[in-house]
Amino acid sequence: MIVGESTLSEYASYLALEDVLQAQRPRSAAHDEMLFIVVHQVHELWFKLLLHEFSRLQLHLSRCETAHALQTLRRSLSILRVVVSPMDVLETLTPRQFSGFRPALGSGSGFQSAQFREIEAVLGRRDRRMYEYFGEGSDERARIEAAMNRPSMYDSLLRFLALNGYPVPGDWLHRDVSQPLLPATELQNVLLRVYRDDGVAAQICELLVEVDQGVQEWRYRHVSLVSRMIGDKRGTGGSSGASYLRSTLFRPVFPDLWAVRGAL
Repeated sequence: MIVGESTLSEYASYLALEDVLQAQRPRSAAHDEMLFIVVHQVHELWFKLLLHEFSRLQLHLSRCETAHALQTLRRSLSILRVVVSPMDVLETLTPRQFSGFRPALGSGSGFQSAQFREIEAVLGRRDRRMYEYFGEGSDERARIEAAMNRPSMYDSLLRFLALNGYPVPGDWLHRDVSQPLLPATELQNVLLRVYRDDGVAAQICELLVEVDQGVQEWRYRHVSLVSRMIGDKRGTGGSSGASYLRSTLFRPVFPDLWAVRGAL
């Protein structure tokens, strides 16, 4: 064998498995810490893919590529379902097992998942507290702030509807995208027309409702898990733990799409 020649298979080399499989570095001797690390790393990989797909979805909407938009939405929904499923594995941890390595987490907290915060910003959340856990000038903070200053997924939907002939008011198409998009009767009237036409635009709206539902399901499972692990103790990183997480439940990212349900 030539000195320095890689002994990795093409499969391992292509997937950078040497790096991936050495990225688990438990900080305690607790057996169960490995499970905790792997599941959270898997979540972050799926979050990365979701951001990748959401970026493509917004591009498809801007180009009125409806077939591609539908396909990307369906893929994103499949990813969201997979994001939720590892919770089943985490729930095999007992509170006692978790407490065996919890001190090793230090100030680490799920609040510090910059990718999840970026997902929230892409979908439309505009809350400056989203990046308060990230240092000034950090790459993580910069990515979240950038996402909060770009058109959100809902902005992309409104522009898509306008390009397809729906009377979206111009003020909404040229709004300050860094500001929250609050529920509006005039937008709900447009969405009612979209649903009554029952075409491809309505299918896209309905799949976005499913995306919103998927994010809410993930939040619920996360809250349930934290409550099961630590009860009402304070969370790592100084958060208020489950009590704060409960306050985030049932906050849709596309409120107008939910508001029209009763009128359909």
